[in-house]
Amino acid sequence: MHVPPRQPDARPTLEDVAARAGVSRATASRVLNASPRVSPEAKDAVTAAMAALGYQPNQAARTLVTRRTGAIAVVFSEPEAKIFDDPHFARVISTAATELSAADNQMVLLLVHSPEEQRRVRRFLSGGHVDGALMFTPHREDPLPALARELPLPMVFGGRPWGSLRGIHSVDNDNEGGAVLATEHLVGLGRRRIVTVAGPEDELSAVHRMTGWRTAAGLDDATAARWSACGGFTRDGGRRAMAELLDRVPDLDAVFVASDLMAAGALQALRDAGRRVPEDVAVVGFDDHPMIAPHTDPPLTTVRQDAVSQVRRMVQRLHRLLCGEDPRPKREVLPVELVRRASA
Repeated sequence: MHVPPRQPDARPTLEDVAARAGVSRATASRVLNASPRVSPEAKDAVTAAMAALGYQPNQAARTLVTRRTGAIAVVFSEPEAKIFDDPHFARVISTAATELSAADNQMVLLLVHSPEEQRRVRRFLSGGHVDGALMFTPHREDPLPALARELPLPMVFGGRPWGSLRGIHSVDNDNEGGAVLATEHLVGLGRRRIVTVAGPEDELSAVHRMTGWRTAAGLDDATAARWSACGGFTRDGGRRAMAELLDRVPDLDAVFVASDLMAAGALQALRDAGRRVPEDVAVVGFDDHPMIAPHTDPPLTTVRQDAVSQVRRMVQRLHRLLCGEDPRPKREVLPVELVRRASA
């Protein structure tokens, strides 16, 4: 096909791309808009032509035609201090930015904590500013999960939100199964008084980890209440909860800690109390965060949940929804595994 001459300083157009690739303008447009109705050969030819010509689409015009902004919201219903103090959230945000960028999407990070922020985010998500959202809204009274049923905006939740799952797409980790793995490992080591430092009761992941610990330890209601303390998913909270349990159950010989960050605090409390790990007290955490678990003293035995895989699967599911695929809501639960180190 003859490629018409173009002025040296002129910005390449979609017609130029189509002509160079030897396809119609409509085919070039379908490639640009990630339509599934295009052959791999045509996609490769158009992509090569865009690179050769230095073609950059007019985003404003593209938005008018496709009604797509190229932006994805990543929403956390947590205070800023918690987001930036816990390395787990940094890993999630970094992975989301990488995965969205690879799909040519811009990440818009929204931190929501107060009622006014919730109202502002509701207006933002309903205002056509983004094409979809990745939602991390773990708290019981959070109103944002209801948006998934009210707005025609594709959303995928990280973890199972509270309430009905009708209309909800989510990617979760096996929190209860992971807690069972951890506790059964401690039982297998011959430990009999296994306490837990738990997460907040208004987060389902913490509730499910508590359930797994109690089931595997075979505890009744009264004993489970006495042998558990909330550490709030923070390092200092883990230290305080461990100190409380040492006072309440002085002959404890093991502890399942529902996050690595809390486990770091729990190990400090055990050192302060003169308890040796693992000789006197065996410790198992949850997360296997690479910035925490291998670097505690001693290195932490923990349950590995793969935050990178979780976010990647969330992005993949969101893109299927944006393409009109996979319309049925689905809860996907990813497997976890026990990683043994020196603490248990």
